[in-house]
Amino acid sequence: MRIELRAETSRDTRDIGQAIARLLRPRDTLSLSGELGAGKTTLVQGIASGLGIREQVVSPTFTLVREYRGRLHLAHVDVYRLERIQDVVDLGLEEIGDGEAVLVVEWGDAIDVVLPADRLDVELTSADADAKSEVRRIVVVADGPSWRPRWSGLEGAVSAWSVDPCS
Repeated sequence: MRIELRAETSRDTRDIGQAIARLLRPRDTLSLSGELGAGKTTLVQGIASGLGIREQVVSPTFTLVREYRGRLHLAHVDVYRLERIQDVVDLGLEEIGDGEAVLVVEWGDAIDVVLPADRLDVELTSADADAKSEVRRIVVVADGPSWRPRWSGLEGAVSAWSVDPCS
């Protein structure tokens, strides 16, 4: 299951995050990938907003994990600076929020072997050759069984940004 989206602005990226948030459940995992400045934290800001979190969401690059309370407990993790898989294991991600938190991991592709197989993988890249452009290509791939019954809901929620795969 795969969706390709186009976000023209940072606001679109946040709105896509809000749309995804409507479908999230406790213990869901999202693995975010993309180059520096691709909009990973911006997407998480939208997810947080969609979960009713009013706190300012910032990158946890130096703190590694930031937790927020809303409709669901959100754990925002950044593993960019971690050098070993054991460092990630030591964080005890599965225990955050009594094991009920929605886990969003920036640079998750670097640690996919320790993330749950049942997750959303979200890749953000520049859609235009102009490096200063805000336009982003966002590809969402669902792995595992928990997203099968929610997939059509997710497709509908993000349809405003959907890219026709045949175009």
